[in-house]
Amino acid sequence: MTEATDLAERAGDRDPRVGLRAVAALRRLLERLESVQVRSARNHGWSWQEIADELGVTRQAAHKKHGRQ
Repeated sequence: MTEATDLAERAGDRDPRVGLRAVAALRRLLERLESVQVRSARNHGWSWQEIADELGVTRQAAHKKHGRQ
């Protein structure tokens, strides 16, 4: 079982403490994954607009969040 799968399963736990901890961990994982993929896209020559379109955000938001990485 992968980390994400395990966390997703725990996010549905009946115990709110377990579920909320899993949600927080998923959020951290998602942020790391997004950063890795944005860095990859930039290394492949993608514009901030192309990245923003795929993320469903504005170009400015994408650049503000990831531009200094």
